[in-house]
Amino acid sequence: MTERQKDRPWLMRTYAGHSTAEASNELYRRNLAKGQTGLSVAFDLPTQTGYDPDHILARGEVGRVGVPVSHLGDMRRLFQDIPLEQMNTSMTINATAMWLLALYQVVAEEQGADPDKLQGTTQNDIVKEYLSRGTHVFPPVPSLRLTTDMITYTVNRIPRWNPINICSYHLQEAGATPVQEIAYAMSTAIAVLDAVRDSGQVPEDKFGDVVARISFFVNAGVRFIEEMCKMRAFGRIWDRVTRERYGIVDAKQRRFRYGVQVNSLGLTEAQPENNVQRIVLEMLAVTLSKDARARAVQLPAWNEALGLPRPWDQQWSLRIQQVLAHESDLLEYEDIFAGSHVIEAKVDELVTESLAEIDRIQQMGGAMAAVESGYLKSELVSSHAARRARIEAGEEKIVGVNIYGTTEPNPLTADLDAAVMTVDPANEARVVTALHEWRDNRDEARASEALAALKKAAAGTENMMAATVECARAGVTTGEWSWALRDVFGEYRAPTGVSSAPVAVTAEPGTPLAAVREEAARTAEDLGVGRLRLLVGKPGLDGHSNGAEQIAVRARDAGFEVVYQGIRLTPEQIVSAAVAEDVHCVGLSILSGSHAELVPDVLNRLRAAGATDIPVIAGGIIPPADAAALIGAGVAAVFTPKDFGITEIIGRIVDEIRKANKLDPLEVTA
Repeated sequence: MTERQKDRPWLMRTYAGHSTAEASNELYRRNLAKGQTGLSVAFDLPTQTGYDPDHILARGEVGRVGVPVSHLGDMRRLFQDIPLEQMNTSMTINATAMWLLALYQVVAEEQGADPDKLQGTTQNDIVKEYLSRGTHVFPPVPSLRLTTDMITYTVNRIPRWNPINICSYHLQEAGATPVQEIAYAMSTAIAVLDAVRDSGQVPEDKFGDVVARISFFVNAGVRFIEEMCKMRAFGRIWDRVTRERYGIVDAKQRRFRYGVQVNSLGLTEAQPENNVQRIVLEMLAVTLSKDARARAVQLPAWNEALGLPRPWDQQWSLRIQQVLAHESDLLEYEDIFAGSHVIEAKVDELVTESLAEIDRIQQMGGAMAAVESGYLKSELVSSHAARRARIEAGEEKIVGVNIYGTTEPNPLTADLDAAVMTVDPANEARVVTALHEWRDNRDEARASEALAALKKAAAGTENMMAATVECARAGVTTGEWSWALRDVFGEYRAPTGVSSAPVAVTAEPGTPLAAVREEAARTAEDLGVGRLRLLVGKPGLDGHSNGAEQIAVRARDAGFEVVYQGIRLTPEQIVSAAVAEDVHCVGLSILSGSHAELVPDVLNRLRAAGATDIPVIAGGIIPPADAAALIGAGVAAVFTPKDFGITEIIGRIVDEIRKANKLDPLEVTA
């Protein structure tokens, strides 16, 4: 038998970065030595949201979920001994994407790299930050201008760079259906391309080059057939939009180019070993079909619902990709789904419904208008609430969670606190000290002049990228760059979508929610108030608000008055709101790992304010040892991803309110 010609494998990445630039550099070089073919940089939350490590909101967040990059020196150390001209680098960065690209460009130049040969991607999709991920900084209009300036700059100066990675990944994590995922991502792409076209910065005959550099970052869930069909539908709609709306004739420029991280929303804390087969199945949805195959794939680790993966866990995920690409015959065949009536029917259905939703958004004025009106966020909160309700009712089955819960002892998690990576608490102080040394040793006059030039460009109409590159060279810091633009553009707090979300779980007689409603009503009566009041708080910089929003919606449906002000609050602001609103409970949601510092701070501030009768509960990715420490510090209850029953959580909140107010326990029969 003649050996078939194999296709080239997709780029294989692991999403990585932690603690410091030096530690992350060591990790990158180890991963490349293991056969990883591209880098995917995870930045910490202060870097993503435009704060230096010494800002009050950065407390507890430095180096937690990624690498802190505060200035050019950090970027040099991050890529030391990694030749950027030979690398394909993906950077998950959005509000501060222009700044990080400028730092990357300057480091590449210092290495002697040719800008024409630099390859990689800056995520730079701000719309999904307003909807699901929460690392936005500036309002929609100036944010779109930053994106436009970056795109036009890279097309002319770094032509092989992908200046934007339009992300439907995070939409699915926030509960989007396949139709919503396609429609919202495509609507974002239309808004971006319209803005670039209308800016006048790109000649009409070069607009095809802009379209050719637009890439997408997509999610693949466990519903294999639907997810694979979704990718084919994405490709067809993109081809149609770029041909009909923008007149792109070259089929190569119209190609739908996408990378993938498979679904993290479906990873479970219960029986986490099941996550391995979920990850494999989800990867197949974006690799089996040659006509809709991803250009780059990064897989989460089996233990991400427990905490930060260790290098060994990330290696396991990389090996999953390598086995499929190098041991199977997948890459030897043409598209194995071509001609399938089942596949074609499902793709046609997704295309039709997605185009209808895209039209609806366009009639509202486009993606930015749909963000500002709250429509997109409300729809996602509603979809997520419906999904959670299906899981709780057993209609959507998750092995190890709501079916087949019995299990043998798991050797992978026998020592649960050692099954994930931890960041040294002293790391933050070292990073802050290094930042102060950098500021002390730079040319302060040059840094000030560069910031003044940036603000002038932002207040006018010129492209901001050149001024940003000079800021990088002058030793400006991440926080300084961001504050200069905040001074011009202001900050933005996106709609939460909670108040307008419809009821997902009814409180009909005999249902669990009816019982909790009765408990809440009786407790309010016992306390002499109209309704119980719950403050849902997101301290620190963690913008993943999906869980907090679902708690807020269900508490509302259980009869609570809910105080939810959105993301990015200091402990002081949360306590001030709790006292001012005279709430009966404070619920804190943190997924970034900063709970060990921020939750006790809230407790201490409540005590100092004399509000010792307000119970505090915490939820998030919290390892058992940390949970025990929080309980020891005075937290009433800790909930983690294994606690999927939201109605039961609300019932527990009622119980804790009664306990804190020395009321007898209730036994309610619905």
